[in-house]
Amino acid sequence: MTGAIISISLLWMVALTLAGYWWQSVRDHGKRLDQLDVRIHVNGIRGKSTVTRLVASVMREGGFVTVAKTTGSAARVIGPLGEETPIRRTGAPTINEQIAVVREHVVPGVEGLVMECMAVRPLYQEYSQDHMVKSDITVITNVREDHQEEMGETLEEIADSLALTVPRTGVLITAEERPELRDRLAQRAAERSSRFIYADPAGVTDDDMRGFDYLQFKENVAIGLSIAELLGISREAAIRGMWKGVPDVGVVRLRTVRIRDKSVTWVPMFAANDRESVVLTLQSLVAQFPSDATVIGILNNRLDRGRRAELFAQMASEDLEPFLDHTVLFGAFEDTVEHIILAHGMPPERLHRMGDSLRLSLEEILDGIAALIPGEHGVLIGMVNIHTHQAELLLEHMAHEIGAEHVDELLESLNPARQPDARRRLRYAAARRTPAVADSS
Repeated sequence: MTGAIISISLLWMVALTLAGYWWQSVRDHGKRLDQLDVRIHVNGIRGKSTVTRLVASVMREGGFVTVAKTTGSAARVIGPLGEETPIRRTGAPTINEQIAVVREHVVPGVEGLVMECMAVRPLYQEYSQDHMVKSDITVITNVREDHQEEMGETLEEIADSLALTVPRTGVLITAEERPELRDRLAQRAAERSSRFIYADPAGVTDDDMRGFDYLQFKENVAIGLSIAELLGISREAAIRGMWKGVPDVGVVRLRTVRIRDKSVTWVPMFAANDRESVVLTLQSLVAQFPSDATVIGILNNRLDRGRRAELFAQMASEDLEPFLDHTVLFGAFEDTVEHIILAHGMPPERLHRMGDSLRLSLEEILDGIAALIPGEHGVLIGMVNIHTHQAELLLEHMAHEIGAEHVDELLESLNPARQPDARRRLRYAAARRTPAVADSS
């Protein structure tokens, strides 16, 4: 009997200790968030990492001492001068990572936090907003068909899931172009007593886009300009800041390489993995392709992304047919993808297996690609996923071929030309002005 009482007492002590630790952690996290003048949560289906970087660049150039955190192709913490630190993970990523970032990087003197949403499931999205970020401003970049198994089958359901990160009595900004989805997001914002702002890309000029050395979209820039207006940052400073910002690892930069005796424009679009993003990107890029080039698209299918493989097979047949002269299959699901594409009417001579069923060497892959280009110029576009055996071989080869043109984002983030004006930043930090968000809400 005495032993049982001792055991129960020990369990109570452990439980009380854990509860105390949890309470103290929550209290400390809240204090760190409360010290910030502006908290921004970036959600959406496509462009979250890019928009997180652009918004943080706008704030830095506008004088806010800002920390940002991205979750995309390569998770990063971006410091007040734009310097980047990779996030090292020992296991699968979880949303608890957000708390660790705040604990380690939101130190005294930091005024702004821009956090990319990690959560996909609706319950976790709501928890992330209400307990981890507590944003004043939420950005929903767009609504696309992805993660349907967690977020809903229809675009309306996906919009509702994303809207769970809308703050209460705050601001929601979106660049979603479809009026019916914008109206739905506006309704969700009104339900939380939050102001709704449409970041209209029509207000972004071609001159605004000239300073980007990588593929950028006016929708993303429009969000950065909306944030600037909300926070009292000049348009000139906002554009200058966005030009200075280091892009995400997965951005598209066109580079020309030699494959055998062919001149090939390399377009690594592996990070664009939904229909709308791919079609919009190709529409933006096609004018930059050589007029006589043979255009080859790679459908790179991971073994754990079967549903995505089917969707891209349909897309290649229906939406990408005007852009592609040939389609090459990398990775898994070659039988399934081939069946879908041929059933939609693509001629067999335009479809080529180079994936797991053949296990080709790099040299064989390069020979096969060169053989599809009858003239001097070709365009090679990677899509769907990044990590398969064939794609990794090709990516390593392209990085070697590009050589000096390759951009190391971590080193580039230390480039003084990329950093904000330190004097302006420190002057604003000293003023510690009242955030414009409080006035606007």
